[in-house]
Amino acid sequence: MTKKVRLGLIGDNIARSKSPMLHRTAGRQCGLEVSYDRLIPRDLGEDFDTVFAEAGAGGYRGINVTYPYKEVVARCVTISDPLVRAIGAVNTVIFADEGPQGHNTDYSGFMAAYRAAFGDTSPGTVCLIGTGGVGKAVAFGLIGLGAQVIRCVDLDPAKAQGLADALRKAGSASVIETSTDPVAAAKGADGLINCTPVGMIGHDGTPLPADAMKGARWAFDAVYTPVDTQFLKDAAAAGLTIISGYELFFHQGIDAWALFTGRPLDTDALRRAIAGEPA
Repeated sequence: MTKKVRLGLIGDNIARSKSPMLHRTAGRQCGLEVSYDRLIPRDLGEDFDTVFAEAGAGGYRGINVTYPYKEVVARCVTISDPLVRAIGAVNTVIFADEGPQGHNTDYSGFMAAYRAAFGDTSPGTVCLIGTGGVGKAVAFGLIGLGAQVIRCVDLDPAKAQGLADALRKAGSASVIETSTDPVAAAKGADGLINCTPVGMIGHDGTPLPADAMKGARWAFDAVYTPVDTQFLKDAAAAGLTIISGYELFFHQGIDAWALFTGRPLDTDALRRAIAGEPA
């Protein structure tokens, strides 16, 4: 009998998420029958806490969590990894006998995506726009990658300062700066990163004017619906090497799959398979 695995994703604006496709395809590769549900609190007429509790009681092996709930869910789970506790955001939850366990595969997924593009080259000085759940994970990833300077940019100065404090508390060797002005923070930066929802479907635009990208070396956008955001189009036009949000999506998904099932994947075959699969 084929083993059944029930998974899901809690978030807003996730109708076009490719996570169901990735995990169902991974299940077929491993001989598992995987169901993967989109759980949108607004559409269900419930708040996040209710949807989360119902998933825990409803036979789910685990769930992914996306915008805007990654920091909210961190307060609802046990986090064993001190690094994830320092990040303060969770994107993967395992429902275990001892209670829900929180993990962060955005952190590891971003590092894998960066290394696939640049190997061991340091990120240099990085302007990180957006210090919410994914921004926190990416910032800690930048530390792991050896960034010299991380400029934490947020319209809310308290949020930017909170991330800066967390990075310093974790013993970062990087120089940590804060700003509310992305244009000023982009000056002299090697890397430009968007970790805001600006640019995703339903949130048109870009967090950084095209003129402010000149002189940088690379850019990454955490948004992947659509993949070709205005932020990345402008970066490519300015001559930057770009890393799309799809790469973060793919690598964090692989790491989440390992947590959900412990089953190894042929990642090249998975990438090829999902390229031709409907969402």
